[in-house]
Amino acid sequence: MTVTAADVTAAHMTAAEKTGARTREAADVITGARERIDALDDRIIGLIQERMAVSAVIQEARITSGGRRVNLSREMEVLDHYREALGKPGTSLAMTLLELCRGRV
Repeated sequence: MTVTAADVTAAHMTAAEKTGARTREAADVITGARERIDALDDRIIGLIQERMAVSAVIQEARITSGGRRVNLSREMEVLDHYREALGKPGTSLAMTLLELCRGRV
């Protein structure tokens, strides 16, 4: 494993410097919250991978039966669902998910 100058610098930074906090207490809160975010991100990635696998099953069944790979009306339902739950940025998130899940068959 190669150790870079950035690794050495990061290792010598205080928790406050790493987090941008001005107090040790705030740095501790931020560090704990970031650990929770990292764990949530890992779960989200796992769920996205699971969604991709389920989508592949659906696409395979649709194609095998003579249908199209993509069902646009269903995609619109997904877009609407995310927009209603998360607002306008939800639409962008749904578009990214749909893109990840297309064409994996």
